[in-house]
Amino acid sequence: MPDFSRRRFLTIFAAASALSAAPFALKAQHPVRTWKGVAMGSAASISLSHPNADDILLRATRELERLENIFSLYRENSTLAQLNRDGVINTPPFELLECLGLCGTINRASGGLFDPTVQSLWQVYAQSYSEGRAPENALIRKTISRTGWDKLVINQSQVSFKRPNMAMTLNGIAQGYVADRIAKLLRDDGLNNVLINTGEFAALGGHPEGEDWPVSINTGSEIRKERVMLRDNALATSLPNGTFFDQAGLVGHILDPRTGLPAQARPTAVSVTATKAAVADGLSTAICLMNKGEADKLLAQFPSAKLV
Repeated sequence: MPDFSRRRFLTIFAAASALSAAPFALKAQHPVRTWKGVAMGSAASISLSHPNADDILLRATRELERLENIFSLYRENSTLAQLNRDGVINTPPFELLECLGLCGTINRASGGLFDPTVQSLWQVYAQSYSEGRAPENALIRKTISRTGWDKLVINQSQVSFKRPNMAMTLNGIAQGYVADRIAKLLRDDGLNNVLINTGEFAALGGHPEGEDWPVSINTGSEIRKERVMLRDNALATSLPNGTFFDQAGLVGHILDPRTGLPAQARPTAVSVTATKAAVADGLSTAICLMNKGEADKLLAQFPSAKLV
């Protein structure tokens, strides 16, 4: 494993949008309570108004913990870590299967540009730059042969890799997926007017004081002046140059599965809104590798999604 943590860099540089206070026309029946912590390697929060807010937030954070034990790339015993170590997972949890199903949808819609199996490439870059050098082209080409969504077997009883030494990362979609799962948990409990931030945002209803939830976008170099207003909607942001392999900050962390090279098409943050945070998350990741025309074609396949 590389001697530096991608999560650490993501925590520092990722486009984790900042929730900003704003005046509201009405006063909530109960004070808005906000839990703040860390989930999936990013600053996280859940805001809601309810007389039993503490109990609800405790239940939600326990669910966050359970989901992180499935999707975390850095927890040694997570389901994803076991898959990468053993090449197979028997009786995979429902949430992993559901998330992989969505990955397949976005992989096909993006012509293969959204590909979670690039993790072995990521490891090559991380290891090489931790030794102070760029990876050799021959090694990149060799590693590409161990990537590809078609080399993944998915069924109800098993998830496995078709080739040895493959690995998968769900960092391009899991934060959004986890936000959706927390939103479902709270919606099923009858809650409304909740904002969930797992590094990506999911709004269940609007703000308890009547307006939409205002969310600011950090582009990596500045906070956008115009806020995105969320109500029953989600927002995800990806930064091609939000994390770097090299000390000079020139080699970004989003890799093109076609070439094995870092994303070049978009140097700035890509923010997408959609009804599901996982969809917004996966699309924003894929669009980092696309020009405008390609991005427009991708978004046309997801009617609720749009660039913001």
